[in-house]
Amino acid sequence: MVRMGLTAEKVTGVGAEVADDVGLHRLTMAQVARRLGVQDASLYAHVRSLEDLRGRIALLAADEKTLLIAEATAGLAGKDALFAFANAWREYAHKYPGRYAATQAPGKIDPELAAKAAGPRRAIALTYGMLRGYGLAEPDLTDAARLLRSTFHGFVALEASGGFAHAREPQASWLWSLESLHHLLRQRGIARRGDCA
Repeated sequence: MVRMGLTAEKVTGVGAEVADDVGLHRLTMAQVARRLGVQDASLYAHVRSLEDLRGRIALLAADEKTLLIAEATAGLAGKDALFAFANAWREYAHKYPGRYAATQAPGKIDPELAAKAAGPRRAIALTYGMLRGYGLAEPDLTDAARLLRSTFHGFVALEASGGFAHAREPQASWLWSLESLHHLLRQRGIARRGDCA
């Protein structure tokens, strides 16, 4: 019997909370059921498996992270947009580590759910829109988007695992990295405009 008030969305939300608390790789259906005050079997009326739950958490997190980035970058361009974008990304990763991890390794996601999810598509549009502000076009757009993701994810992953043991504050290195990205993107845009002239 389905517990009143229990929905796939509620199970996903609580699953996301548990993932943030214990880590995505330690998330179990039993933990989610305990937090909801139901038997494990009750969850399967709403999500098919742990893998399905992780995929749903990835889509939820993609929506949340994209909204945070959109709000942070609204009306900005160039360096201001890049810094706001990056800082929102890092803020989300720090605040919601389990959800963030789901966005980086989403596993198999139900194709029907993925087709309805706006977050991943909006994330691409936001990223490419910000990069077009530097005058970039394909194939530079794709290369630049991959560079940003690699830089942002690499930094926050190392930061979360305690990988920055040097006395220099990580924040100083973060800002140095963003300045470097800004100059690189600006130069690529200038070079492209020169090629098209």
